[in-house]
Parts: sequence; structure tokens; C-alpha cells
Amino acid sequence: MRSRRRGIGWAQRLEIAALSGPAILMFLGFVIFPVLMAAYYGFYRWKGFGPPTTFVGLDNYVTILQDTAFREALWHNALIVVLSLVLQGPIAVGLALLLNRRMRGRSVIRVLIFVPYVIAEVIVGTAWALLLQTNGAVNDVLRSIGLGGLTEDWLANPALAIWTLMLILTWKYVGFAVILFLAGMQNIPEELAEAAAVDGASYWQTQRRITLPLLGPTVRIWAFLSIIGALQLFDLVYIIWGQYVASTAGTSTMATYMVTEGRNAGNYGYGNAVAVVLFIISMIIALLYQRFVLRRDTDGALTGGR
Repeated sequence: MRSRRRGIGWAQRLEIAALSGPAILMFLGFVIFPVLMAAYYGFYRWKGFGPPTTFVGLDNYVTILQDTAFREALWHNALIVVLSLVLQGPIAVGLALLLNRRMRGRSVIRVLIFVPYVIAEVIVGTAWALLLQTNGAVNDVLRSIGLGGLTEDWLANPALAIWTLMLILTWKYVGFAVILFLAGMQNIPEELAEAAAVDGASYWQTQRRITLPLLGPTVRIWAFLSIIGALQLFDLVYIIWGQYVASTAGTSTMATYMVTEGRNAGNYGYGNAVAVVLFIISMIIALLYQRFVLRRDTDGALTGGR
């Protein structure tokens, strides 16, 4: 006889509401409501105080899409996304494979790699800005060792600025990827590597055939976090390059464009419209990534009962 499922009682419903209610309220108050208000103000020309009165409809959004500065910032974000994945991914995987082996000082090396990630962006940006300016420590070191011909304007030269930014981003965020990959490697059964060794597989064959494929879900999660972070990049660019140098140096992003053309220009309605565009772009990319990349992991993790 087919067993009948019991419905959820009021006590369980109250328990679910008590546990999830505060999180839902926080999400609605600090995520959904600000997005809706930004969409509302985006239809107005607003100075940031008092109720908005000058309704402009879609003019702000049309201006955004027609502005070459925004398109350049969008291109910079796309370039940062690709370079972050190409540069940080292989470096992090290599370091994780190295630090996953038993070696002297492994814990200290792990801490040193992870330290840049926990340093505040303000400190990182200020330190690198001082080091890389034309009369900074980097150029002074090059001159002192007889390599004065290699000195450059690392921050203002458009041909170098984007690579300078990628160097700083890789230095700061590769530690997070390394720790994430190391955590993923801990979930790989050691018996698989032992069985491969018994069958005569070398260390690198074991990593290529067993470790890396099983590390795939962790790599995909890291890639998703890296993509979203690159799309919303603001603090380091704004601190190091400022609102004006970033655009001329080729390091401006959609977030710095939003602040420069919105708050700093006194046009908060336009800034809110840029925020909505940034939100829509991030959401579309997140949904597509979920649909075509992460779905294999979520489908494998879900189980259904009869």
C-alpha cells in the first residue's frame, strides 16, 4: 500500500519562518529594495536630495548606451574578466598542487599566499600607488641595479596600465583561489591516487587524470566568483588611478564610470541608471553561467525521492 505523505505542521512552518525570516527580510531590505529604488530614480534627472521631479524616461539609459566612455569601461571589465581567469586560474592550480604535497614550511607558505587577500583594498591600493608612481620604489630599484631603461610610468601609460592592474589583482586574489582549490583537493579520496600509483601512474599523470577532473566543480565555483567580482571591480581602480586617470589610462570600469558620472557629477539619477545596467549585465551573466556551466554540478548534487 502506498504510504501517504504527512503535510508540514504549523509548528514546523513557524520554525521555518523563524529561521529564514530574518535572512529574507535582510535580503529584501538590502538587495531587492535598493535595486527597485535605483530603477525608479534611473527614470529621473535627480540631484540626490529631495523628491525627484524631472522625469526623463529612458533618456538616461539611451545616454549610457551611446556614451563611448561607458562602452570603453564595459570593454575593460570584459578584458579583466578574461585575464583574471587566464592568469589567476593556472597560477592558483599550480600553487595548490604544490602546497597539497607534504613539504617543510607548507603552512607558512599558505599563510603568506593568503595574506594579501585579507588586506583591506584601501591599504593595497595606496601601497601599490606609491610603489608604482614614476618616482616610486619600483623605478628606484630598477635604476639602482642598472636597469634604468626599464623604468616606466606604470600607472598612466595606457599600454601598461591594464597589465599593472592585472598584476595587482592577481597578487591580491590568487590566494583566495589557492585556499579554495586546496579545500577542494581535501575532498578527493586518497585511495584514488594510491590505486593510480599501484597501476604505475606518475605523479603528473595522477594529477591530470584524477585530481584536476575531480577539482572541476571547485574551479567552476571559483570562476563564477571571479567573473562577478571582475564585473563589479571598483575599489582598487578608484584608489590607485582616481576618477580621471582611470579613463585616460585605460583602466576604468563600469563601477568607476557610475561614480564619476553619477555622484561626482551631481547626477544621481544617471548614476542609478548605470547601477541598474550593471546589475542587469551581472544578473544575465550569472544566469547564463548557472544554466550552462554550474547546472551539471547542481544536478549531480540534487536527489529526488518518490
